[in-house]
Amino acid sequence: MANAADVAAAILERSGPMSTMKLQKLLYYCQAWHLVWEDEPLFPERIEAWVNGPVVPEIYHAHKGNFSVSKWTNGNSSSLTQGECSTIDAVLEFYGSRTAQWLSQVSHQESPWKDARDGLAPGARGSQIISHEAMQGYYAGLPPVDGQE
Repeated sequence: MANAADVAAAILERSGPMSTMKLQKLLYYCQAWHLVWEDEPLFPERIEAWVNGPVVPEIYHAHKGNFSVSKWTNGNSSSLTQGECSTIDAVLEFYGSRTAQWLSQVSHQESPWKDARDGLAPGARGSQIISHEAMQGYYAGLPPVDGQE
C-alpha cells in the first residue's frame, strides 16, 4: 500500500504545481475512488473533515505555511503499483483541471464531509475523521469517473 506522501508526489509529477488546497482535495478523491474501484484504501493516513474540506493532516503539516507546492520530496511515486497509478490517473483526468475552490465546494456538498462535520458550526474547526466506509458507500453510488468502471 502506498502512503499519502507517495500519492502527493505522483499527483504533482503528473499535474505540476498547484495550491495546497487543491492537492488536499485530489488526495481525498484518489482515496475515495480507490476504495470504490479496488475495495481497499490507497493510503493508510486518515482524512479529516476540516472547514475548507477534506484534509490529510500529515500532508498538511508538511506543507503548512505554503499556498502552493510544486513537488513533493517526502514521497516516492515509483513505489506505487499499477493499480494505484491507474486510480490517480483516472482521478486526475476527471478532477485535475478543476480549481481548488470548485473541488472544495463539491466536497462540501457530498455526504462524507457533511456527515463528518455534523453538529459543528459552519466555520468551526474540527478533526472528525471521514471514514473509509462513508467514502466508499457514497462514491460507489455515483457514476464512474472517466476511465474507470
